[in-house]
Amino acid sequence: MKTLKIVATMLVCVVLFASCKNQKTEQMEAKLRAFIQKYEADVEPAQKAAAIAYWDASISGKEEDYKKAEDLNLAYTKIFTDKARFAELTEIKESGAVKDELLARELYVLYNAFAGNQVDTALLAKKIKMETAIEQKYSNFRAHVNGKELTDNQIEEILSTSKNSKELQAAWEAHKAIGSLVAADVIELVKLRNQIAKELGYNNFHEMSLQLNEQDPAEISKLFDELDEMTRPTFAQLKNEMDSCLAVRDGIKKEDLMPWHYQNRYFQEAPRIYDVDMDHYYKTADIKQLSEDYYGSIGLDIKDLVAHSDLYEKPGKNQHAYSTNIDKKGDVRVLCNIVPNANWMDTQLHEFGHASYDKNNDRELPYALRDPAHIFTTEAIAMLFGRMATNPNWMVDMKLIDTTERAKIYDPTYKVFRLQQLVFSRWAQVVYRFEKAMYENPDQDLNKLWWDLVEKYQMVKRPADRNLPDWASKIHIATVPCYYHNYLLGELLASQLNHYICANILKTDNMRLSYFGNPEVGNYLIGNIFKPCNRYNWNVMIEKATGEKLTPQYYADQFITK
Repeated sequence: MKTLKIVATMLVCVVLFASCKNQKTEQMEAKLRAFIQKYEADVEPAQKAAAIAYWDASISGKEEDYKKAEDLNLAYTKIFTDKARFAELTEIKESGAVKDELLARELYVLYNAFAGNQVDTALLAKKIKMETAIEQKYSNFRAHVNGKELTDNQIEEILSTSKNSKELQAAWEAHKAIGSLVAADVIELVKLRNQIAKELGYNNFHEMSLQLNEQDPAEISKLFDELDEMTRPTFAQLKNEMDSCLAVRDGIKKEDLMPWHYQNRYFQEAPRIYDVDMDHYYKTADIKQLSEDYYGSIGLDIKDLVAHSDLYEKPGKNQHAYSTNIDKKGDVRVLCNIVPNANWMDTQLHEFGHASYDKNNDRELPYALRDPAHIFTTEAIAMLFGRMATNPNWMVDMKLIDTTERAKIYDPTYKVFRLQQLVFSRWAQVVYRFEKAMYENPDQDLNKLWWDLVEKYQMVKRPADRNLPDWASKIHIATVPCYYHNYLLGELLASQLNHYICANILKTDNMRLSYFGNPEVGNYLIGNIFKPCNRYNWNVMIEKATGEKLTPQYYADQFITK
């Protein structure tokens, strides 16, 4: 009888404990839902206003528009500095009581968003003011060569077509002049970002940025080391081939090749060393219409996106390209500066890849989760489509060439494609390692660091006696910090997605198809990549979509082990 009483007592305790636990879960989940309701009421209009203001400033380049963007960005950011809100999130998180899967994910995302902003609002205001001022300098800068003001597109045209070393050097150096105009400001901004990161308990801003975006800094560095080892031998072989071709082309010795001979401001794109001129096929092409037709054929209608976008050059306009999700409800816009060449065909397809991802999010998901699973997963989609610009199968499908021309350029275009991937891979190594080292010690000789990395990873010789902040000419380092490594991760995922689409949807072992006329490809992407948004950790999403976690295997299969 005594034993029965003990058992009964234990059962009562278990029931009471479970009941208390259920009550705690109900209490904390209700508290989180109430928090989210108030949060969304504040953040939705603030984010929309800031996004529109930045868009307007990018188009006009006007100081008053940039000031408005700065003020609205600060107002938006201040929401995440609220210490009372963060304390509430911390209490809910530390309770461990939120069991609902979607709520738990939203809690995780919101906590990280607030955690990265728990510093003095004066510091954040200073950071945003500095970022805006630097961005405006980049936006308004134009290179000057022989008394002429040149856009980035015009500089690229000289670098890619001229064979005169003096003209090439003058154009390259004219572009690099922006570095000296912004370098001191960028270093000050780096130190301010580090100050903020250290106040939040991180060693530096680079480390903080990765960790708050679900990336382990040690794992990313390990992956980049693996990619370095994987690509170095093939790149070295191709680099020797490039140098031989460029030396003959420009009438100089191989040992006299300098950075301005590689047909690009940063050697981030492959120089033209193969017998195919991709720009030739786009000289009279309607790049905007080609994009609309292609995306529509695979079940991703972008006509509404194009209608809201700004695609051509204007005075004062930001000279780069980006896609922006204004309200997470369908107002998605693309900024480009189209000229009829292969690079801008790539860029146009790239940016509308981003835009398609954002347009097709799941409006039933909570506002905080209505973003891509990770910044590199949206880069992967953009790259998957940007690659089509040099794909002869795509060019036939889009009626740019006929099948006879396809046969003629099929092998050379693969060589161009492969070379581009390897050139970009080595460039990404430079930017990733430079940023990591810069945030670890911004007082070191950054000019030397930059060229040490360029020589090691790109195998390009530094100009003699040059001691200028060429690193600062790359806008991403200042305005999109600690982001660049995601481009290379995006390339890995793009190859993984391409393999899955070809093998499992199109049922082919031809990995160079364009998907044209196959709306099931768009349906796959919408259902498995776009609509899930950020409801899962990025690697969970990738595994659900492809059956595997992120792997460099398919990137290697495409570009290295041939």
